[in-house]
Amino acid sequence: MVYVQRNANGRLVRVQREPFEGAQGLAADDPEVLAWFNDAALDARLQSLQRSDLELVRVLEDLVTVLVDRGVIRYTDLPEVARRKLEARASTRASLGGLSSLVDEDDERLF
Repeated sequence: MVYVQRNANGRLVRVQREPFEGAQGLAADDPEVLAWFNDAALDARLQSLQRSDLELVRVLEDLVTVLVDRGVIRYTDLPEVARRKLEARASTRASLGGLSSLVDEDDERLF
């Protein structure tokens, strides 16, 4: 058994395993409850993927820096749009240099 709260349209807006004020009991295998938890699980996976994407951005920035530093590619080989984005991110990171204890990134410029 789980406990649910519905909105004015009858849609689930809250599902908990413990009772709460105004809760209605539903079977844990009710299709609505299963759909709620599937949506929540999907949302959690999508949020995890988004966090991973943000972390991967920094990895790619570092990769570009290494390739340029080793002469594998020239910075000017990159499309202008990519260079502008890399420069904007490097500039933003540099401006956060005073917050380095709060931010888990280097405060060095890319190029």
